[in-house]
Amino acid sequence: MNIVVLAGGTSTERKVSIVSGTNVCKALREKGHRAVLVDVFCGVENADAANFFPADYDVDAASAYMSSFDDRIEEMAAQRSAFFGPAVIEMCQQADVAFLALHGANGEDGRIQAAFDLMGIRYTGAGYQSSALAMDKNITKYIFQAKGVPTAKGYEINRGDAVPTPEERGLRYPVFVKPACGGSSVGCTIANDADQFRASVDIAFGLEPKAVVEEYFKGREFSVGVIEGKALPVIEIAPKEGWYDYKHKYEPGVTIETCPAEITAEQTARMQRHAEAAAKALGITSYGRVDFLMNPEGEMIVLEANTLPGMTATSLMPQEAAADGIPYGDLCEKLIAVSLKNFK
Repeated sequence: MNIVVLAGGTSTERKVSIVSGTNVCKALREKGHRAVLVDVFCGVENADAANFFPADYDVDAASAYMSSFDDRIEEMAAQRSAFFGPAVIEMCQQADVAFLALHGANGEDGRIQAAFDLMGIRYTGAGYQSSALAMDKNITKYIFQAKGVPTAKGYEINRGDAVPTPEERGLRYPVFVKPACGGSSVGCTIANDADQFRASVDIAFGLEPKAVVEEYFKGREFSVGVIEGKALPVIEIAPKEGWYDYKHKYEPGVTIETCPAEITAEQTARMQRHAEAAAKALGITSYGRVDFLMNPEGEMIVLEANTLPGMTATSLMPQEAAADGIPYGDLCEKLIAVSLKNFK
């Protein structure tokens, strides 16, 4: 297949996206596909329209080219009115499929998916509506509550409005404050008192106009990938210190990940059922990943659902798939296959 692996972009998760895209592109080329790595925002200058998908291709060189823009992305975004970079649309229209290795805003939030639907471009992952719903943690919480998916107590706050204190909304400290549409734990903080709460709100509003305040549910953290409605093995994520923040997600050696997770058969089955229910509630028909906390009493809550899970070498979903007997390259092909069913 001719495949455009789209990565990069303008979100706070740009660098992680480039790593995901690089890994995916290499794996697909090793499988015999003519995959190319493209920055959705920076594009490809002087692209050869007659040979968008060459037989010989240097993935590392393409990755380095994308990374060379990292320090200028905000400046470039301020100067441009259009989002898609040079040749991006043309390459995706010629491709059999666009593999979305994007994370965060303008990638995982449904905007690109909606644009591609109108342009007749086939892509991996959830559709525009499910992507948009899952991206907004406030809306996700409302849907989970309506569908009986266990989730933490919490409330929405908006920049410019009066911000209710946790006490006013029936919560006790500590509380968790996070941007409504962020990812990779960027801007997420724990507040133990009123002063820390105000500081946490300022951090979240420094990134987005909406945020979520939740009860701090202390427990072990887990994640469950879901492909076509069926849960993968459960993986446990245990930071060596603190909680599973950005550092513990991407810095090697600071987190212990165990798959299959060492929990009871009943807990495993229950968590997998909740993961499948969460994906169904949001209309995720292709694939996604659902994140959990479980306390010592065995109570579980769903933290969020990810419609474009990370695909780096240390990412969770590839580890879960490997535990289910699916090597990384086969997983990349499987995600393409299940996504293309959405376009039949």
